Amino acid sequence: MLKRVLLGIAVLLAAFLGYVATQPSAFSVARSTTIAAPPAAVFAHVNDFHKWQAWSPWAKRDPNAKATFEGPEAGEGAVFKWAGNHEVGAGSMRIVESRPAERVRIELAFTEPFEDKADVELTLKQAGGTTDVTWRIAGENGFVERAIMTLMGIDLERMIGADYEQGLTNLKAVVEKG
Repeated sequence: MLKRVLLGIAVLLAAFLGYVATQPSAFSVARSTTIAAPPAAVFAHVNDFHKWQAWSPWAKRDPNAKATFEGPEAGEGAVFKWAGNHEVGAGSMRIVESRPAERVRIELAFTEPFEDKADVELTLKQAGGTTDVTWRIAGENGFVERAIMTLMGIDLERMIGADYEQGLTNLKAVVEKG
């Protein structure tokens, strides 16, 4: 009887590990919106981490999070570090590419509640008198991360996507208000 139980557990564990192994390690989540303003007006808000507090969905989750800034005020080399509650964790963002009114690329590094890295990009495209804004995150999850996400039922597309949708809605309101 004990052998059958142990064999059953071993089969279930092997099936779970096999399932996790078939999950892609790469991930990418993107959301877009259209803002009634020229790209330069939008760029001013995404290229300066000091201005993110007005539209970031995470700033509202922990208004008491400790925020520090390093490097230039905006653009390449600008760094934003935060340490907050369990909802926002801790980490840093560094602007690694800044093309005026076109694109901002960011190196994102989490330190809490877990260590992880990802690439973030905000692209701006003029569309008549408006700007199409796309916010994208991409990275890799190792086997352990994929196993944990599977066990916890974490869907990055839904989780990050909802935050990006809220952030873009906030950004739209801030930029359009002028």
